[in-house]
Amino acid sequence: MPSARDVAQFILDGCGPMTTMKLQKLVYYSQAWSTVWDDDVIFDEQIEAWKNGPVVRDLWEATRGRFRVDDIPGGDASKLSDVQADTVKRVIEFYGEKDAQWLSDLTHMEQPWQDAMAQGQNTPIEPASLSEFYSSIAPQV
Repeated sequence: MPSARDVAQFILDGCGPMTTMKLQKLVYYSQAWSTVWDDDVIFDEQIEAWKNGPVVRDLWEATRGRFRVDDIPGGDASKLSDVQADTVKRVIEFYGEKDAQWLSDLTHMEQPWQDAMAQGQNTPIEPASLSEFYSSIAPQV
């Protein structure tokens, strides 16, 4: 199974350099929509509710002190399956042009982050919470 670092590297390979905050949000949305579209998570690392939105701590530590990133130490985009890559590409198509603050504000309006933050900062945002919420707003095809 890919790691959050692998997903982040895949995003950077497709989009180019970006702020660490924006990258965290795109990784979050990749995980969220994977629970709906693929009925599974892309990576096993926990996502935590932080003040500025959802954060994968391991990814944060890999990019600590960097405002903009163009590569992720230990990230390997080739570890994503075709299905996982397709999910991340769809996330990039929808969210990729938004700026970091817009994405952070959006996560603050959504139930998974709100529920976790209600329990305190750094509380994990569980995959079941992602699946439940994003399934409820997914367009019917």
